[in-house]
Amino acid sequence: MERHPSFGPIPHTSIQGANTTGFRAQRRTVNHRSAPYSIVNRQERNRGTIYNGNVYGGVNSFTISNNEGAILQYLKEHAATGAMHDSDQRFPPPLCHPGTREAVIHRIFDWYGYQHGPGKPIMWVYAPAGYGKTAVAGTVAEILEKKQTQLGFNPLGATFFFWRTSAERSSPARFIVTLTYQLFVSIPGLAPHIENAIKQNPMILTKALEVQMKKLIVEPFKALGDTTAMPNRLVIVDGLDECINSDRESRIDKKYAEDQERVQIRVLNLLRDLASHSLPLSLLILSRPESWIKQHVESRQFKDLVEFVDLYEVGDHMQDVETFVKAKLSQLELDEEDLVKSLVAKAGGHMLYASTVILHIDDPYGDPRARLQNILSNSSNSNPDLAHSTPFSSLHELYRQIMRSCPSGSRSCMIEVLEDIEVADGFNGRSITMRRALDILDALSDRAPGSGMRAIRGLNGVLNMNGKTKAPVFQFFIHSSFSEFLLDARLSQEFHVDRQKGYRRHLLGCLNKISSISLKSSMEEEHLQYAVLEEVVYDADLNASTASEGYANPIIPSQLMYDSVPLAQQALSHVRASSEAAVIHILDASNFDNPDNYNTSFYVSMFQCMDDLMPGEVPLEVWNANQVACALRRLKQRSPEGFDTVIEELRECVEYAIDNLEADMEAFEAFIVLI
Repeated sequence: MERHPSFGPIPHTSIQGANTTGFRAQRRTVNHRSAPYSIVNRQERNRGTIYNGNVYGGVNSFTISNNEGAILQYLKEHAATGAMHDSDQRFPPPLCHPGTREAVIHRIFDWYGYQHGPGKPIMWVYAPAGYGKTAVAGTVAEILEKKQTQLGFNPLGATFFFWRTSAERSSPARFIVTLTYQLFVSIPGLAPHIENAIKQNPMILTKALEVQMKKLIVEPFKALGDTTAMPNRLVIVDGLDECINSDRESRIDKKYAEDQERVQIRVLNLLRDLASHSLPLSLLILSRPESWIKQHVESRQFKDLVEFVDLYEVGDHMQDVETFVKAKLSQLELDEEDLVKSLVAKAGGHMLYASTVILHIDDPYGDPRARLQNILSNSSNSNPDLAHSTPFSSLHELYRQIMRSCPSGSRSCMIEVLEDIEVADGFNGRSITMRRALDILDALSDRAPGSGMRAIRGLNGVLNMNGKTKAPVFQFFIHSSFSEFLLDARLSQEFHVDRQKGYRRHLLGCLNKISSISLKSSMEEEHLQYAVLEEVVYDADLNASTASEGYANPIIPSQLMYDSVPLAQQALSHVRASSEAAVIHILDASNFDNPDNYNTSFYVSMFQCMDDLMPGEVPLEVWNANQVACALRRLKQRSPEGFDTVIEELRECVEYAIDNLEADMEAFEAFIVLI
């Protein structure tokens, strides 16, 4: 991509030169010691229920004075001034810690060119919750403002930071007027044309946003004539996914973010239309990769207008977190290598989590070392201290806000799907997408196809929805703190996930699917493969006797064994019967000519089927009627050589069992004689 020599990529020192911290928090002093004052999110302290409706800042007043500067004052009065990057409402703004997120910042400046503009006028930077999108946006804005004196103009045209708990920033009602106000100030030549537009139509701010944009931004730019020599300005729109409310009238009191998809698509369309006019503006949009946003931006309408940047993929997140953690722990005199490595590993590249931990341990009323070690050695559901931690309360409220944005009618299904995700260990080590995994879980839990993905549609910020995981073990959750949050009822409240319910449903689902398999069944269906490959058939059967005696069973969790013994017994009985039927089918198969072609699991399973049939264990008539024994007799008659091979394989199993379970070889030989 072209680099503009007069502006160029921002040098390393420019990024580090800002007096910034990763996810800065407001500070206060207690006994001359610095302490966190506000919550981690640092922008709004309102964490009440999210409502929609025209109470959210609709523009209704349009009285204009004839005094000089009246138009600017008029715009200011109706703008969402708290949404601007340097507003007091956002102070101190989240900024990247020096030396972090440099790859994505360089990528943005390589795309943006102040003189001629980029090849594509829109850049969409997306990432899950907690990866520093807002900090990146703030840092870019700060760097550009510092370039103003050097360039002789302000390259930062306008900014708008959406925020879901703010009345004026959670709705697009003031979006256009806020951008207009800033463009009026940052581009002096544009001001008289904006002023004329308002004077010609004093009620312009009561019009549809599409009309406002045309009259207040597009037409004033067109009135300038040829703008090809005009410096290009950057417009930053952060947190599009936080725009959740509509000012449109409603007859019902809305309790969650019902309007979010519609209003976010509307904002995207506004920005697309703005970009289509070839104005000297570059548009930087940052948001979570919500499915409806991603689908819309990837549509044909945006095809030639947007450059995509996956913040999750760009740069070294682990290194960025390590840089931040080292600096912060050093300030607390806790920069021992083992502590740094442990916290970096626990954060897993999740900057918000690392920042939350730092704020939590930097407490004048506690011992930072003890607090850190407590976090490193415990999960949140075994650490009651975190339930009362202001920084962690903010992180947990973020998770609750994300979940509250899901429709109330879908929440029971959403909780059920999250329970399935919590216990679905069968995906470990597999290369699989979230959609395929949920298709399998839908089938196991008897949900309608596709209902799992629809239920968690709004959880892109916390779940690994897109593509395959980069980890060797499949990870449903972006960060483990979300799983810990779900499992702790004190934290997740109405969104609590019951792992035991998930275990029961998952186990019964696997058993039901296995029981549906017949000799004519096609094993091409993934949910059937999953049910079998969970190793329920072999492992549970091999451990049936030990489970009945109270020993651990690797398939059925011990907690479930104690909580639901009948279910565990049903599962073991079902698996034993299924395993026995499989052994009989293989022994009776006409192509069972070379027993050497079958793996050890087959012979071990056969040995387990025979274990309770040793002479003396059951009456002779019961033994004679046993289907496995009958199948072996038929094999002996049909293929003596094959029978001898099977017996040798079984004898090895018995010899192994003698070393481990003290099995009786004499009983086995007597068993063979009876056959």
